[in-house]
Amino acid sequence: MQIGFVGLGKMGGNMVHRIHRDSDHTVVAFDFADEAVQAAEGNGATGASSLEDLVSKLDAPRTVWIMVPAGDPTQRTVEELAGLLEDGDTIIDGGNSKWTDDLRRAEELAPKGISYVDVGTSGGVWGLEVGYCMMVGGPKEAVDRVAPILDVLAPPETEQWGPGWGHMGDSGAGHYVKMVHNGVEYGIMQAYAEGFELFHKSDFDLENEQIAKLWMQGSVVRSWLCELAARAFEQEGNDLHRLEGYVEDSGEGRWTIEDAIEKNVPTPVITTSLYARFYSRQNGDYTAKVLAALRNQFGGHAVKAHDPVAQADPAAE
Repeated sequence: MQIGFVGLGKMGGNMVHRIHRDSDHTVVAFDFADEAVQAAEGNGATGASSLEDLVSKLDAPRTVWIMVPAGDPTQRTVEELAGLLEDGDTIIDGGNSKWTDDLRRAEELAPKGISYVDVGTSGGVWGLEVGYCMMVGGPKEAVDRVAPILDVLAPPETEQWGPGWGHMGDSGAGHYVKMVHNGVEYGIMQAYAEGFELFHKSDFDLENEQIAKLWMQGSVVRSWLCELAARAFEQEGNDLHRLEGYVEDSGEGRWTIEDAIEKNVPTPVITTSLYARFYSRQNGDYTAKVLAALRNQFGGHAVKAHDPVAQADPAAE
């Protein structure tokens, strides 16, 4: 299968790499950063100099996957592609768009015969190695057509858990499920961060790295985030002294809470965890340092650090 990719940052670039490394599918890749296109070409992709050039190098029916920041960058990309693509083509948004934007875009593209598929993508900077969990929304025919690409990007199917991606429903459903996924993620991360701060301030001489690693050995609270906490403490030390307790949010937690309010669903844990991030931007503390370290570990998200070495580029997750 042939597919176009727009946006070759940490996730988009790794997706292109995984597709060429693990399959016979071909990718035409574009990014405004020339070095990103060159890196994709080094991983087997055909580079494009513009969206128009990308579309011209794709065979009909065309499929273009967008991995650019949510909001205006995604909207502008969708609008420009809509003017270049034709009846029967498909646009896929694999970023973190709000599901209500998906509904609007799908409706706007329908008269042109262009299908719109939204893919809520989880996996961060680790996706190249372990695969991406993908929550997909859109017309069944369009989703079926892109399934071979999803199969390559996702973790291998297992007998216990099934495939690593799933069709959630119509356009918007994928990003809706991913939105709630990120809200849940906020709550889990906050609980870990608060527990490790309690250990840090305990009367006992406790090592958070040791505890996090121990909890990975059969504990009911073992998880990938716990594993990443152990990794963060191993790298940064028990005090996380290089990090500032300043934690950003990328929007999905807010959207989850807004939707919960609309539907009269109480979400005290998710809501409180978002407020804790707001608090960190005024009075950063150890809890916020743990949260910042976890976000950096699983998604490569930027951290504010006393030591410039700890800085990183933002990720899409």
